[in-house]
Amino acid sequence: MTEPQINPDAAGTYAAVDLGSNSFHMIVGKLDNEQLVIFDRLRDAVRLAGGLLPDKTITDEARDRALESLSRMGQRLRDLPHHAVSAVGTNTMRQIRDGGAFLRAAEEALGHPIEIIAGREEARLVYLGVAHGLATDEDTRLVVDIGGGSTELILGSGLEARERESLFMGCVSMTGRFFASGRIKPEDMEQAVMAGRLELRPVRRMFSSSRWQSVVGSSGTIKAIERVVIANGWSDEGITKRSMKKLRRALISAGHIDEVKLEGLTDDRRPVFAGGVAVLSAVFKALDIEQMQVSDLALREGLLYELVGHVGHIDLRDSTVQAVMQRFSADRKQANRVETTARALLRQVETDWELDDPEHTLMLNWACRLHEIGLGISHSGFHKHGAYILTNADLPGFSRQQQAVLAALVRVHRRNFVDGEFAKLPAAMREHVRRLAVLLRLSVLMHRGRSGSHKPPMKVSASDRQIRLAFPDQWLSQHPLTQAEIAREADYLAAAGFTLQYA
Repeated sequence: MTEPQINPDAAGTYAAVDLGSNSFHMIVGKLDNEQLVIFDRLRDAVRLAGGLLPDKTITDEARDRALESLSRMGQRLRDLPHHAVSAVGTNTMRQIRDGGAFLRAAEEALGHPIEIIAGREEARLVYLGVAHGLATDEDTRLVVDIGGGSTELILGSGLEARERESLFMGCVSMTGRFFASGRIKPEDMEQAVMAGRLELRPVRRMFSSSRWQSVVGSSGTIKAIERVVIANGWSDEGITKRSMKKLRRALISAGHIDEVKLEGLTDDRRPVFAGGVAVLSAVFKALDIEQMQVSDLALREGLLYELVGHVGHIDLRDSTVQAVMQRFSADRKQANRVETTARALLRQVETDWELDDPEHTLMLNWACRLHEIGLGISHSGFHKHGAYILTNADLPGFSRQQQAVLAALVRVHRRNFVDGEFAKLPAAMREHVRRLAVLLRLSVLMHRGRSGSHKPPMKVSASDRQIRLAFPDQWLSQHPLTQAEIAREADYLAAAGFTLQYA
């Protein structure tokens, strides 16, 4: 049967795809009187984490399940533009080491780019999704999300997440570690819960009960547990400490995953249920939780709300960049000068160099603002320090690929054009980022003197790996230092395969 496709003419239609370690989810919604209305959902139990091998590649079976799911989602999303779709990979996607082969195949199947997000960014998006389904108040809430390979903990109030952590435990990984044979013995459950508590120990004080007024759980694991405890009469609403104890006893009494016949438990959830119960039990015990509400909203809804915010020009990444500039005392006047020139250069070559995607403009703008943050550490090799910060810092709103792009741009903005920096990026992005790097280098060069004096309008043309600068008559001869620096820049770019001509 042919899947229904999204109408590309439906104004304000957006989609979010969450490539989790246990399940892949897709939701589609549209703006209706400034309200986001979800009208399509798809979930596949892919169990990607279960197919992750010790060498961090995935089995053919898991790969096939994943690509089949993404092909179905891609058919529904085929006619939506890239800017209306946000697709992210989480814990297991972060771990896969195969030279990007699986990511490329996944993007081809989906028909849209896929961003790999860090654990704390995942936590922020989970909170954003959950918070949109709760009453707005000033109370601090703890949000818990248990995925296939990781568990996210977030403290926040309103729509703002204040503390975020991602822990390396989930329903799939915990099941594989303690219940791989299918047996559920008392000592296995006890050891699994203890392992979860040990994982929580470093963050227990940060998320202690004295710091929040309520607890909300999200994700398929927690929703499944709520369905079971309510269906079996162990809780009237939400999940309680007492109901968790009865649930553990019921699993141990069954003795084997295949023998777990609990009202409310679906067949697709059964194989990883014991691991999920162990993780949530550890959270309840470590953080002294008595009762947990359960939300229907999670990461994918957070993605969708974030996407709508981007379209409405409310982009968290702008605030993140400003915060980094402030933290490392970046010279804002110099950054503004460089950005103004870079924008002018980009406008002239964006068609010939295929840099007309709005994300290209944003990345160049942010690289201009951040290119000197390494000076806050040391003047020597500050471009390297800046790249290190951008690679490893927690940057809310940015995916791992986006951080890698910014790091590459900052790393190569001066001195040798280190082409190896671009090898770390997805193949489809490399040439675009190289070209952005050339524009950034030229813009920095024009403001090397750090003065506010007027710079002449440059005419720029580009084709393939050639770029030509044209200055007003006699300007270069009147500015021999700039002319010498451009000549040196031509040598730097030539070593990277670019030809720079100027007159």
